[in-house]
Amino acid sequence: MRTRLLGSFVTVVAILVLGLGIPLALTFAQNFQSVLFVDRAADTSRYASLSQRLLEQGADDPGLDNQLKSYRDVYDIAVAVFDRGDQAPDGSFRALAQAGSRIDPTDAIVREDLVNARAGRGTQQGALLMPWNGAPMVVAEPVLVNGEVRGVVVTSSPTDRTRTLIWLSWAAILVGGVLAVGLAVLVALPLVRWMLRPVLLLDNATAALLPAIVNGRKVDPVGGDIGPPELRRLTRSFDQMAASVGDVLAAQRAFVADASHQLRNPLTALRIRLSNLEGHVDPDVQEQQSAALEEADRLNRILDELLAMARAESSSVDPVPVDVDQVVTARLRAWQAVATAKGVALVLDGEPGGTALAPPRGVETVLDALLDNALKFTGDDTLVTVEVHRRDGRVRLAVRDHGPGLQPEELERATDRFWRSAAHQNVRGSGLGLAIVRLIVERVGGTVELDLPEGGGLRVAFDVPAI
Repeated sequence: MRTRLLGSFVTVVAILVLGLGIPLALTFAQNFQSVLFVDRAADTSRYASLSQRLLEQGADDPGLDNQLKSYRDVYDIAVAVFDRGDQAPDGSFRALAQAGSRIDPTDAIVREDLVNARAGRGTQQGALLMPWNGAPMVVAEPVLVNGEVRGVVVTSSPTDRTRTLIWLSWAAILVGGVLAVGLAVLVALPLVRWMLRPVLLLDNATAALLPAIVNGRKVDPVGGDIGPPELRRLTRSFDQMAASVGDVLAAQRAFVADASHQLRNPLTALRIRLSNLEGHVDPDVQEQQSAALEEADRLNRILDELLAMARAESSSVDPVPVDVDQVVTARLRAWQAVATAKGVALVLDGEPGGTALAPPRGVETVLDALLDNALKFTGDDTLVTVEVHRRDGRVRLAVRDHGPGLQPEELERATDRFWRSAAHQNVRGSGLGLAIVRLIVERVGGTVELDLPEGGGLRVAFDVPAI
């Protein structure tokens, strides 16, 4: 954005410089051409006066020839005196006196000036002299004798010096324009930085807003003391919005944690009361009592998972180094009794994972959730495999079962809160396990992937940064 804004500013300045520089350059060229033309017109008029005697008497004038030759030698300007051009059968002009050989009366420009001068009209300044136009400047003046045009004096002047002056003036204007644009850039840079500083701060704050809220950290304010007034108001509004969002989410997490914690006591008391009714109810309602106990257990598990999710969302503790191999071994040992009861073998595969960066007890919580799901859905007398790999600065762990798995279209929704497959509605659970896994893993920039391996079942893999 800084480049685009600076480019727009420089473009405007460049257009302004061109709008002023081009007319100025043309004005310089016009002035230099006018100076040359006026000087040549004065010389031509003077020689037209000197040529009156030659044309009046019709005789050679050695003095005029010497003056023309001297003028040619000193100023390198060809000058010639022609008759009226009406004596030759073809109407051509005849030179009566000439110094230099650069004036050709048959040349189109020279002949046009001769014809105009014969009609009593002097040479006009003509088109603007450009520095790349090397044609000489031709000036013709009529020679009047008793008010009658009797001949024409023509001068042909080289324009090299004038064109050089035009080139130099244009170069000076170009250098001035480049310096003006450069000065504009130097002035615009701090101005653009000042204008865009709040935008940069807002961009950084926006990028940091979501991770801060997700990780339960306080959102740092942007600050509204720099930049244009409109952007300062915008940064203050953003700070208020970010603070409000953080407060709302913190209140929501606190409510979930408090509600879950407060509900545990009455729920525990309710279950005890239901258990105490064992043997004191009619046989007809014993089935209802058992169902009520199961629902109480189910509500208790949901509250436990809600508490775990609230802690995962609200935790502001920074990630810590974790010995992945030690954690995996410990969790497999802890779940061995449950696996043995189902006749399921827990298998560790892969390679040493080493040390990784994860939230405190985050890897343990994730493995517990994945192993709980795997043992819940896998068939009896099957395998649950835990794979560990270390690749490209990441430690990747995967838990694979041999249960019914999911439908391909259900894989993307499996980590949503409270989502459960339609085929697993009769299996105990709340649908929060994988959601908690995703929250914990994403806290350290990891990802969770679900796939359907060959041979059936479900594989859930996640990765965390390696150290």
